[in-house]
Amino acid sequence: MKITANNPNRKSWLPVEKDSDFPIQNIPFGVFLTKDDITTIGTRIGNYAIDLAALQQLGYFEGIPLTEGIFMQDSLNDFIEDGRTVWRLVRNRIADIFDLENQKLKENEAHKDIIIFNIEDIEMLLPVVIGDYTDFYSSKDHATNVGTMFRDPENALLPNWVHIPVGYHGRSSSIVVSGTKIRRPNGQTLPQGASQPVFGPCKLLDFEVEMGFITTDANNLGEPMPIEEARSHIFGMVLLNDWSARDIQKWEYVPLGPFLAKNFASTISAWVVTLDALEPFKVAGPKQDPKPLPYLEEEGLTSYDISIETSIKPKKQDETLVSKTNFKNLYWSISQQLAHQTVNGCNVRTGDLYGSGTISGKDKNSYGSMLELTWKGTQPIKMSDGTERKFINDGDTVIMRGYCKNEEIRIGFGECIGKIKKARKFPIE
Repeated sequence: MKITANNPNRKSWLPVEKDSDFPIQNIPFGVFLTKDDITTIGTRIGNYAIDLAALQQLGYFEGIPLTEGIFMQDSLNDFIEDGRTVWRLVRNRIADIFDLENQKLKENEAHKDIIIFNIEDIEMLLPVVIGDYTDFYSSKDHATNVGTMFRDPENALLPNWVHIPVGYHGRSSSIVVSGTKIRRPNGQTLPQGASQPVFGPCKLLDFEVEMGFITTDANNLGEPMPIEEARSHIFGMVLLNDWSARDIQKWEYVPLGPFLAKNFASTISAWVVTLDALEPFKVAGPKQDPKPLPYLEEEGLTSYDISIETSIKPKKQDETLVSKTNFKNLYWSISQQLAHQTVNGCNVRTGDLYGSGTISGKDKNSYGSMLELTWKGTQPIKMSDGTERKFINDGDTVIMRGYCKNEEIRIGFGECIGKIKKARKFPIE
């Protein structure tokens, strides 16, 4: 089925600012709360949120096999479960409805009042009910940097890294939508030179620049998913900040890996950008050497050219850009990640979230964490207010922005924002 929504020449009758993340060619999906306290599934064009439940009720999706009330829900899960053919039909229809040449809704003031909202008048909610969360470790530059810091630089990558997409099972209950404030975690750490751990607030709080992808039902328990089918079961992508407590992580990660250092919070952007919308930005991934085993072999354009910028905004000060990286730096593709996850028969469900792992490039300004940017705190970064950061302070806001851009269009993800609050005191009052 042709993706007519991606036509770069299409214009919308809704005003769209130049370099907006949300032109008519994007048509992402999300969940929002209206000023009348109604929760609905919607999309966005420019600075306008569009109520898809209202569109359906008013007959604008006639001819598309949608369950009645599919958009009158508090998550995208059921819509995602309908599959790629339905996703494409809905995106194509939305593009037609808001096309500059289509007068049907444009001239109907009564319908517009029900369907269209200013973005400032809504509250974005978590877009999916996330049953499971896997976090991968798929940036070769990031893994090399971390291995160099904490192990022998000559053997920075562990032997398995170039053979499998390394990952771990994370905590889905603490994934939150952009704008949610993040409480600094408490936990055990082992101070430098100490022989016994202490308990208290994390002192080395970090961000991790990641992208996440969201799946639909893909396979039954015990049935591996062929890599050539993997991408068809991926609905779309979000920005992901996988907050990390580095001092807690250092003490706890042997032998089973991250636990309290990661499960206190992860932040995702509110709008899910479909893989269909990202189709014009597909690029080749890095050369993989050695050649992956047959179940991980993938041909063609396997990655996406997504620029990701991260800033830190101290309290009541201007933000400072600290990192600019790109999704195409990932060594392992999203198809390889999903194929590897299922090769043992693990079943994938609608609403599952998969994190790319920290995305770093080769240059210092393209590193995807404070751990790398400040090289374990030895090279502080100066903020706009003159203060320095080794890691994230209380009151700091971390802002991630992601977008694709070519000569014709720009497709973006909006912002992924989290502000740090002070840790709770113990004993709890």
